[in-house]
Amino acid sequence: MPASTQARVRDFAPPASADDRRQRILDAALKRNAFRQDALIEVLHAAQNAFGYLTPELLWYVAANLRLPPSRVYGVATFYNFFSLKPPGEHTVILCEGTVCYMRGATRIGDALEAAFGAAPGESSPDGRISVAIARCFGSCALAPVLVIDGQVVGNTTPELAVGRVQAALGA
Repeated sequence: MPASTQARVRDFAPPASADDRRQRILDAALKRNAFRQDALIEVLHAAQNAFGYLTPELLWYVAANLRLPPSRVYGVATFYNFFSLKPPGEHTVILCEGTVCYMRGATRIGDALEAAFGAAPGESSPDGRISVAIARCFGSCALAPVLVIDGQVVGNTTPELAVGRVQAALGA
């Protein structure tokens, strides 16, 4: 790495302290990929897995270390729906909106979750207790419409059942 680039990377503070496990995971991913620009998606995955979501500081840090324009890193992070720029809720609900789930009422389920918890698909509730995400297909069409609540698959879902299952997960 040229001296001017080393100075620029050193001058940009890491998102966490050097003894923070999350920072060590991110730095290991950068090293493992030899700071290659074509490893951007893999490094962003490591950052999100370590920190929970991609903060502006993380995006800048990755951009500086991979010698990429911040706009490119931000563009990749916002293009792919598996990256999140917002903190996740304590509980996660993933709603399938594949063709069969959509035809069997997935949008009504999304509307019911938003009405009950204030979390629109792709967002977290104002209290931070629940995040609702959308998936294109789970491959469980026989169970459509399908939700995954904190890793547990719930099939043949109705809006009422979805709200009830989430309330149970929240301990309400």
